[in-house]
Amino acid sequence: MTRLRRAAAGLLAVWAGLACRPAQGGELTGKERLEVTARASRLETALASPDSSDTRGAAIARWILPETLREISGLALTADGRLLTVGDERGKVFEVDYRRGVMVKTFTLGHPAVHGDFEAITVVGDTVFLLASDGVLYEFPEGADGEAVPYTIHDTGLARQCEFEGMAFDPTIHSLLLACKKVHDKALQQSLLIYRWRLQPGRDPTLSQLAVPLKLVIGTNGWDGLHPSDITIDPFTGNYVMIASREKALIAITPAGDVVFARPLQGVHDQGEGVAITKDSILIVSDERVTGPAVITLYRWP
Repeated sequence: MTRLRRAAAGLLAVWAGLACRPAQGGELTGKERLEVTARASRLETALASPDSSDTRGAAIARWILPETLREISGLALTADGRLLTVGDERGKVFEVDYRRGVMVKTFTLGHPAVHGDFEAITVVGDTVFLLASDGVLYEFPEGADGEAVPYTIHDTGLARQCEFEGMAFDPTIHSLLLACKKVHDKALQQSLLIYRWRLQPGRDPTLSQLAVPLKLVIGTNGWDGLHPSDITIDPFTGNYVMIASREKALIAITPAGDVVFARPLQGVHDQGEGVAITKDSILIVSDERVTGPAVITLYRWP
C-alpha cells in the first residue's frame, strides 16, 4: 500500500484555492488522485523551466496547511527525501508530501502526546529529534501513521545561554546544530550563535560553539539584530542555511563561520518558521498562521 493510501492522507488546498479541499480521511478518491498526479507534473514542469529575471525567486508551489499545523515549527528531510514537521505545543509529528500537496501521516511522542515548546525537528538516520526552546532534546524513532512512539529526553543544559528555535544535523561532524534565536550570554549577544552537540555512540555527547559577529552577518541589510527561526544544511555545499522570521532574512554561512550571503527572504512570509533544502534543488519554507493560514512554500534552489 502506497503512502498516499494511508488513512491519514488528505489533499492540501492550493494557496489560490484552485484545487480540491482537504480530504476528510480515508483513501483519496479517483478525482483527488488525478489532482495529485497533475500537481506533481506541474511542479516538475516548473522546476525544469529555464530561469529568467521575472521567475527567479518566485514560488513554484504553495500549500495551505490544516488547522492542526497552524503553529508549524521546523522542517526536516529524511534520508529518502520525505518531509517531516511538528507543531509548537504538542509532540505530534506530521509527514507532508511537499511535491503533491498531500498530508501523509501523523504520529505522536507518547500517548497522550507529550506537551512542550517544540521549536525544531531533524533526522539522524532512523532517529528523529525535536528541540524545545530551552535546549531540551527529545529523541525517538519515526512512527507509523497513528502510532504513539517512545522517546528519550536529553537536557543540553543550555537554557541559560540561549532561547533556541532551529536545529539541523551536520553529518560531516556527526553533530546536531542548535541555533540560538535569542542569546542570553552577555558576552555573546552580538554574535550569531550555534551550538554543536556531537553525537558519540556509547559516550556522552560533547558541546562546542560557533559564534559569528552579527555585524559581519548583517552587513548592509539594516536589520537591528538577527533571530534565526530555523537552520538546515545545503546538500550541495554543506553550508548552514538559516531563515529569520523577525527580519524576514535568508542567511548562509560556512561550517567555519564565513558569511556566504545574507539577504531578504524571497516571496511573502508572515512568519517563516521552518526551512529545508532538497537534493533536487527545492527550497522549502514554512509559515505559521498569522494574517492567513499556515503554509508551506517551495522555491527553486539556489
